[in-house]
Amino acid sequence: MNSTSRAKSSKNRKRQLLAGLLVVLAVAALLIFPKWKAAIDNGGQLPRQPFRITGNLYYVGSRDVTSFLLTGPKGHVLLDGGYPGTAPLILKNIATLGFRITDVKILLNSHAHFDHAGGLAELQQASGAQLWVSEAEADMISSGGISHRNMAPINWFIYSGLMRYPAPRINHRFKDGAQIRLGPICLTAHVTAGHTPGCTTWAFPVRDGSRELLAVSVGSLSLPMPTSLFDWTYDAPLRRELKRGFATLRSLPADIYLSSHARPFSLKRKAEERATAQAPVRPFLDRQGYLEDITKAEVAFHKALQKQDQ
Repeated sequence: MNSTSRAKSSKNRKRQLLAGLLVVLAVAALLIFPKWKAAIDNGGQLPRQPFRITGNLYYVGSRDVTSFLLTGPKGHVLLDGGYPGTAPLILKNIATLGFRITDVKILLNSHAHFDHAGGLAELQQASGAQLWVSEAEADMISSGGISHRNMAPINWFIYSGLMRYPAPRINHRFKDGAQIRLGPICLTAHVTAGHTPGCTTWAFPVRDGSRELLAVSVGSLSLPMPTSLFDWTYDAPLRRELKRGFATLRSLPADIYLSSHARPFSLKRKAEERATAQAPVRPFLDRQGYLEDITKAEVAFHKALQKQDQ
């Protein structure tokens, strides 16, 4: 057997093993997922004390999945809804800070996964707010997380209905670069696709005393999935989306680094440091951490491409 035949034989064996693994994962998902989802829906997200980051920017999310409140004289903006079971926690946090949910006039979202869009329907019902979603993910969110697009196997688990959530009403769809305004509040939508087709990074100015700072909440820097899983590949459009997303993030002069999950921007550490800092916002001024995390994601992406192209 020559080297070419051996390579083909090895690749076929790998595909057979991966096909078997897919079947095992599918069965496991059907058995385990309902219990896991029930645990999350029944309060699996641990609470975090809400607090003011600076100016009119507040943290109102859980320990893991984030949610941010921007307050203003014409009403408030709420970014991300957490899991279906996280909405009551967000509502409580907003009330704890002394704000009314009915003053939230705009709901925004980072991406269509059910740990970020799952609570939008309940939050929308409680507030009566208008929901803005990127064009690329509007259909998924309006159907409660179901997509009929051509998907890699891992995304099939996410978008086939196994991780379905209550479907909110989408009032507006936006494109990359759109500006959402509510009185003096202005947020710019940067579609940094890759993690999901319409994953959105939000950039907005906030005041800290006499200074104006740019807060950037990154949709996600996580790559879609390893290329070794299910013999999956980064096709040309996805490569372009990821490269464009990295370039967009680098171009933003971020002062305050935020993200859709707490761990990437070290929320726990920064919140603890904030309690003793002379300037409470200082721990959140982290452009260096922001750029370092973008670099880490880029390095992981290029390693995945190298492995794919071997």
